[in-house]
Amino acid sequence: MPGAGPTVVEIESLDDPRLADYAHQTDVALKKARGTEHGLYIAESALVLERAIRAGHRPRSVLALGGSVDEALALVAGFDVPVFSGPGELLEELTGYILHRGLIASMHRPELPSPESLLAGARRIVVLENVSDPTNVGAIFRSVAAIGADAVLVTPRCSDPFYRRAIRVSMGTVLQVPWTRVGDWDATKRLLEASGFHIAALALTDDAVSLRAFAATAPERVALVLGAEGEGLTPEAIAAADTVVQIPMAHGIDSLNVAATAAVAMYALADA
Repeated sequence: MPGAGPTVVEIESLDDPRLADYAHQTDVALKKARGTEHGLYIAESALVLERAIRAGHRPRSVLALGGSVDEALALVAGFDVPVFSGPGELLEELTGYILHRGLIASMHRPELPSPESLLAGARRIVVLENVSDPTNVGAIFRSVAAIGADAVLVTPRCSDPFYRRAIRVSMGTVLQVPWTRVGDWDATKRLLEASGFHIAALALTDDAVSLRAFAATAPERVALVLGAEGEGLTPEAIAAADTVVQIPMAHGIDSLNVAATAAVAMYALADA
């Protein structure tokens, strides 16, 4: 919590229980960390830590190489947290990898907002259905953040945007674009309809319209629905859509990577 300020702690032993957050912990284990309200996630690099704090997230501790200690202290100024420091070899033994980016931080996961609160002022949102690869989740967030998505909704089987790889690939934008989880398609469709959203599913069906044609007359509020790698959208997602949209492609190619699809579709709708 904000308080007296951070304290530098020189690591003398890896047995310090406060270092457990960094000791070969999996994303799942961090999410279920004892003594936390909503779990933890790891922010890698000063850039990601800065974006996390700017988003209102609270650090629990920081692990920094000697040359990055001053930068770490500046980033968490005002938070009463330890900034652990030690030689690279020792930190590598603790974490299992070299801290190429100088520092990492253990962060408290925030409480996810309600879907209704995210949709209240939104015009363009993205719904991720069952996208299981955290690399793709991170790449999608980076693309739609840059192009202007107001929010992202993720289904129960979608990879967690707070997983380390997703945060890394997104360059911390998963901490900037508001997101939350939604339930099954019956409930999600009712939610989107109640908020005035037109549901546009990206899929290859016989009745799909081209993205260019859809964007030319796009409704005021659009929810773009993107599906899992390989499998695409489920029948339930397609049935829930008001319009099925496809990106026309050449050379016999039938689909793009889901992160590329998100970028192309969002760009087409950006000025619609």
